Amino acid sequence: MNSPINLSFEEKWEKIMACDQTYDGLFYTAVKTTKIYCRPSCKSRKPKKMNVEFYEDIQKVEEAGYRACKRCQPEIEHSPHTQLIKNVTAFIINEYKQKVTLQNMAEHVGISPFHLERLFKQETAETPRTYLEKIRIDKAAHLLKHTDYTNLEICYEAGFQSPSNFYKVFRRLKNCSPTEYRNLS
Repeated sequence: MNSPINLSFEEKWEKIMACDQTYDGLFYTAVKTTKIYCRPSCKSRKPKKMNVEFYEDIQKVEEAGYRACKRCQPEIEHSPHTQLIKNVTAFIINEYKQKVTLQNMAEHVGISPFHLERLFKQETAETPRTYLEKIRIDKAAHLLKHTDYTNLEICYEAGFQSPSNFYKVFRRLKNCSPTEYRNLS
């Protein structure tokens, strides 16, 4: 069973527009006009926003009358570790504001931290730590665009423990400072 994730419609929309494969299996995009559902990473033509619904469970999306996309085949799990990675990514998405460690994640899924890091990197091509940083920076970028919070408030709201780390990671992932990013919007 998939772990529920707490993403808004807008955040899910951003993930499908970016073809973000790390959300595959955590939710599905259903297109009302074609009655087809896809993975967030599907490379097919993007639907109009008004024609999209999101589901977190294949059974529910199929009960609603949608059929699987033939291109991305969302009904097929592509790896024996897919469910474990889904559980870890859902944990990270839901807990990003907390102090999340590799040990916390490993305990959540019941394997050793070393094994978790190796499997996660094998399946997603990144470490759990870099995935967590991406989630936090995505949240910070969203807050920079849509709120008037200060950079310090955003730093802590996005789950960073120190402003220096927030600025360093933000610059590395977005190629600009938080202030520069806000001014670009």
